[in-house]
Amino acid sequence: MNTLNKGFNYVEEGKETYPLATTFMSGVFLWMFLALAMSAATAWLFASNTELMSMLYNMETGGMSLFGWIVMLAPLGLVIWMSAGFRRMSASTMVLVFILFAVLLGASLSSIFLLYTSASIAKTFLITAGMFGTMAVVGYTTKTDLTKFGSLMFMGLIGIIIASVVNMFLRSGTMDYIISFIGVLVFTGLTAYDVQKLKRIGSQVTAGSEAARKVTIMGALTLYLDFINLFLFLLRFFGNRK
Repeated sequence: MNTLNKGFNYVEEGKETYPLATTFMSGVFLWMFLALAMSAATAWLFASNTELMSMLYNMETGGMSLFGWIVMLAPLGLVIWMSAGFRRMSASTMVLVFILFAVLLGASLSSIFLLYTSASIAKTFLITAGMFGTMAVVGYTTKTDLTKFGSLMFMGLIGIIIASVVNMFLRSGTMDYIISFIGVLVFTGLTAYDVQKLKRIGSQVTAGSEAARKVTIMGALTLYLDFINLFLFLLRFFGNRK
């Protein structure tokens, strides 16, 4: 996420060009929604096709296949590639990588249809959309500088990662719920923080430029990750297991 700040300095509050920011944010949300749609379609396609699912999982043992591990880890590699290659990568290449990322992540998320009922997944998605939309509006309209809260959210994110790794060995159900609760708080806060940050960045880029297109995709990736993580944590509470 820090890649978004490289090459773009925030202007003072009150000097932002809001029409530019509005146009930029429209593009960010458009690409984010397209990515979510591609991920959802891919997840549903895999979940509804036994042959495709058998490529990811051994249907007898329930374990992941080699291809399944590749599909699961590939999105992380693509995010690192996009972040590290932000300056060198062209906007067109970044779009293609982002699309590939959304499709692969959708395939890796298809497993939730094996664990939870479709109705509870749809319900959780709507709850996530409502919470995300609310915090996005807060982040876009508030006059409060959320930078200091962003630092706290990132600290919380690091804590979640460490606690999740520890719980892989402890396998504590209680700790899992605590991590999920903190995760909901963290990604709810990050949504508002990231939207405000992107609004400020959008007020400074030249509309239609190569840089604007690249930052738009990176912004969409950031909000996409906020949404997906919020959704997965909420699914721990609202998902009905089969």
